[in-house]
Amino acid sequence: MPHPDPVVDAATLAETAYAKVNVALHVRARRDDGYHALESLFVFAEHGDRLTGEASDDGAIDLLIDGPFGAGLEAGPGNLVMRAARALQSYLGQQRGAVIRLTKNLPVASGIGGGSADAAATLRLLVRLWDVRIEPEELTALALDLGSDVPACVASVTQLVTGRGEHLVRHAVDGLEGLPMLLVNPGMGVSTARVFAGWDRQDRGPLDAGSLDTLIEMGRNDLENPAILAEPVIAEVLTALDGAEGRLLARMSGSGATCFALFADAAAMARAAAAIAAAHPGWWVMETRIRSI
Repeated sequence: MPHPDPVVDAATLAETAYAKVNVALHVRARRDDGYHALESLFVFAEHGDRLTGEASDDGAIDLLIDGPFGAGLEAGPGNLVMRAARALQSYLGQQRGAVIRLTKNLPVASGIGGGSADAAATLRLLVRLWDVRIEPEELTALALDLGSDVPACVASVTQLVTGRGEHLVRHAVDGLEGLPMLLVNPGMGVSTARVFAGWDRQDRGPLDAGSLDTLIEMGRNDLENPAILAEPVIAEVLTALDGAEGRLLARMSGSGATCFALFADAAAMARAAAAIAAAHPGWWVMETRIRSI
């Protein structure tokens, strides 16, 4: 698990739900269980949504939502934060509850694991808040029941992810961690199911994550083309990032619509961010770095 965030006050704890980015995403085949076999290198941004929580003694889970993208979410039982809290509470037989506040800084349904990261951060938060012990394998299994990306988001470190998200291997790539990373979303969410439905079912080969150069030259996102067919503006985002001076790599993350660019230095990233924000004031732009542990 990542190092815990600092205590907010004597009774309140906080966690960051770090944005997830697929540096490469290779779709290999459809499995017998209906899920797609994926090969991906996950990295995590230093920034994301923020969760704070206070324990309660009545067993209730109360969720408050605010933040720039909070209006797009409901705090009902279907919310991934609520589902994660209830799942952990049930698994542990925990009688305590919590009041959780989610500050939604990341766009919804945008290919950077916002909901999955929120669920994972909720698990980390409540384990600390309730002061309970749970084995990492148990937490991973619980996370997988919540969604394919949730187990990787629990640790929020650079890792190779295969299967439908259940096979995780910490994977350092020289020169990758700590790189400046610019995230850009054109102001829309994209249906993952719709993008997968548009995938052409062609296996274009395995992922080689042996080096940064190989990831740049040979890596790909197999969902990029079907996402662009669904929402052509994604191509405009990629063109804007591709044209940025100092850009090492520009690619779409997940099933879109958020795209990212890696830069050699923060100054080049800042110039690109300013230019894109000026040219496209309706787009969401976030300057960050790849999280290092």
